[in-house]
Amino acid sequence: MEHHNPLLVNTDNRAKFLAIGEIMLRLTPPNYEKLRMASSFEASYGGSEANIALALANLGVDSTFFSVVPNNSIGKSAIRMLRSNDVHCTPMILSTPEETPSHRLGTYYLETGYGIRASKVIYDRKHSAITEYDFSKVDLHALLEGFDWLHLSGITPALGENCSRFILDCLKTAKEMGLTVSFDGNFRSALWTWEQARDFCTQCLPYVDVLLGIEPYHLWRDENDHSKGDCKDGVPLQPSYEQQDEIFHAFVERYPNLKCIARHVRYAHSGSENSLKAFMWYEGHTFESRLFTFHILDRVGGGDAFAAGLIYAMLHGYRPMDMINFAVASSVIKHTIHGDANITDDADSIRNLMNMNYDIKR
Repeated sequence: MEHHNPLLVNTDNRAKFLAIGEIMLRLTPPNYEKLRMASSFEASYGGSEANIALALANLGVDSTFFSVVPNNSIGKSAIRMLRSNDVHCTPMILSTPEETPSHRLGTYYLETGYGIRASKVIYDRKHSAITEYDFSKVDLHALLEGFDWLHLSGITPALGENCSRFILDCLKTAKEMGLTVSFDGNFRSALWTWEQARDFCTQCLPYVDVLLGIEPYHLWRDENDHSKGDCKDGVPLQPSYEQQDEIFHAFVERYPNLKCIARHVRYAHSGSENSLKAFMWYEGHTFESRLFTFHILDRVGGGDAFAAGLIYAMLHGYRPMDMINFAVASSVIKHTIHGDANITDDADSIRNLMNMNYDIKR
């Protein structure tokens, strides 16, 4: 399963990974209850970038997470959870009430779907500590020093102007310092508009090596030819191989810095049964994974598990088809685990799943 990896400077298989983003408190009614019926909540922690750092740490990658949390019991509890999963939290900032006046950790409520009833998320993250912190106080060169891989997403810049400036500065500094940079163009309509997300992500793309996401081609615009509109025009959310190949090549033609682009495709048969496959452009070719059909225990974080699986496979020099199949299998396994992150500490279990015949035609 070995394959050379042109993305990493560090080749000793102990590459150091850093993710930057917001970690939140997650509150979920038990037993698939609706929020309006709930009299109790199950508490856990999550967030896209934190989920990826945590999944990689469980698989043995030297993984670090950076964020700002309030210096109180809730913020410390979030850090404790990360550390209990072998995520390094040394650069984490425990802010004071003077630094972040609202002094709170972002929260989200998850109403878990069942059968034909879809899941529902309600955010309560406005004025969280990371949105109020003055990132001009952060020495980016010191923060990124010693790391080989930086992961960011399109969620954190949607939290506020200070966050968007910080993420763009991180991208530019990482590029300058020679880190491999992955970016997940996650779009959250509850945080900003489609146009805002597209325009910001367009600024990010020149600094990205690995572009991830369920719909990365949605976040690109030809600034010199507005008649073209979004690059997604005419392309369905469940594209054919030919359609996805065309989009990938359009990206690479405009952004030759991109070394890899990957996205997963979901087929929802019900709220409890889905199928997943993925497409990936790598080293001049487009690859299509096998199709997995499965039942869902907890869907949240499936895209993050896909990203973590792909990064893990790249860090370990997998062949391209093994890379994309490992990524999809990682996401499938996450759907069987409660919580935001893929708590899988055995890569063999993912490899075993990806090698099973799960191609189910519908």
